[in-house]
Amino acid sequence: MVSLIIGVFFAILNETLLNVAYVQLMNDFGVTTSTIQWLTTGFLLVVGILIPITALILQWFTTRQIFLGAMSIFAVGTLICAFAPNFPLLLIGRLVQAVGTGLLIPVMMNTVLVLFPKEKRGSAMGMVSLVIMVAPAIGPTLSGIIVEMFHWRFLFIFVLPFIAFSLVFAFIYLKNITKLTKPKVDIPSIVFSTLGFGGIVFGFSQAGKGTAGWSHPEVYLFIVVGIISLIIFVKRQLQLKEPMLDVRAFRFPMFTLATILTVVLMMTLFSTFIILPLFLQQGLLFTAFATGLAFLPGGIINGIASQTSGRLYDKFGPRALVIPGALIVVIVMFFFSKVTILTSFTTFIVLHCLLMFGVALIMTPIQTNGLNQLPPKYYPHGAAILNTLVQVAGAIGIAVFVTVLSSSQARFLENVGGNVEANQAEALIAGVQSVFAIGFVFASICLFLALFIKRPVTSEGLDILEEKEKDKPVHLTP
Repeated sequence: MVSLIIGVFFAILNETLLNVAYVQLMNDFGVTTSTIQWLTTGFLLVVGILIPITALILQWFTTRQIFLGAMSIFAVGTLICAFAPNFPLLLIGRLVQAVGTGLLIPVMMNTVLVLFPKEKRGSAMGMVSLVIMVAPAIGPTLSGIIVEMFHWRFLFIFVLPFIAFSLVFAFIYLKNITKLTKPKVDIPSIVFSTLGFGGIVFGFSQAGKGTAGWSHPEVYLFIVVGIISLIIFVKRQLQLKEPMLDVRAFRFPMFTLATILTVVLMMTLFSTFIILPLFLQQGLLFTAFATGLAFLPGGIINGIASQTSGRLYDKFGPRALVIPGALIVVIVMFFFSKVTILTSFTTFIVLHCLLMFGVALIMTPIQTNGLNQLPPKYYPHGAAILNTLVQVAGAIGIAVFVTVLSSSQARFLENVGGNVEANQAEALIAGVQSVFAIGFVFASICLFLALFIKRPVTSEGLDILEEKEKDKPVHLTP
């Protein structure tokens, strides 16, 4: 677990490490907001495409082989980013990094499911949440400090020694804990999975160019192709004896609820990671260093609360944590939707701390609760499904919220007229308020869904039922 946590922490850290540096990168490379967001959207897109395949990879390669290979790929991508002379090469480096990250995340979660009994998984999943949530949470803080004191290239240079340490540590201590079954590789499943998840995310990302983005026919073409491909992919998985990604995991209601809750929550959270740094720097004119510091307390609180919520879940179950956490997120998003140019720096820090505390109360319990209901044979598939949809939701969320920000700014400037340059700050505030108003709606949906969560019934009974029905024909109803 230590080997995995060290490597995955720095891999996931890169999801948001560049957020505070966006303004400097836009100036250095002469690109727009909708273009620069591809450094995050593209990263999430590749991760989202790769993770479904990891359910298959986990059954073909050992834990040790996957981890060392993935970290080596991640190191190559980091080197490319550190010395990229232009934006296209920087983006290529990010995509190579994403390949390594996409392979690492399910490995860690599957390891927890194999090593720890159900009564101790809450605490173990707290360690996973510590990585998955805290790493992107403190990314903007580290980014702000490094960009202020050095150059944005050091965002990657400083990571390289930790990657090297992780590789050496894992080479010495990491053991194999899974049994290789080497199921048949179904090429059409890989193709339809890639077209499905990739098409949807790419379509939304193209729409993220603002109000003009939705006017392009290719946006709808990619989204439609993605949806159709996913329907074909799901139908094929239900027909295969050895599916690449066994979607029958959705027969378990608490796993399904956990997946939906996680997706909605991550869309809301990634909007904060992207929009808030832009607003603090461009709207309120804070430095990158000050913006980074604003995110530090929330990251620390999230780390502590993630560990604590895991242990509390083992004792009290999910409802005592998830419902209050969702209520906190709703309240925070409401106050974020009311920010103005007069909102104080302290207010942003307090709201961000409360947001990260509320998220910590939700994420660890719901993921543990959902995965606990799955039989052991579904562990690789459940981990892959959950993490795939989390990454795809993050990419779609970023694209949607950047679209809302751009379109709201454009409408504001069109309505006020006059000196457009003088009204840019007010337009940005109007856009940010619109973004967080939608975030408030998503948070409210999370609260509603949280009311239905409960400790899962034992998976064995459902597993026996499935064995009796596995030879029956499967009909897919859209």
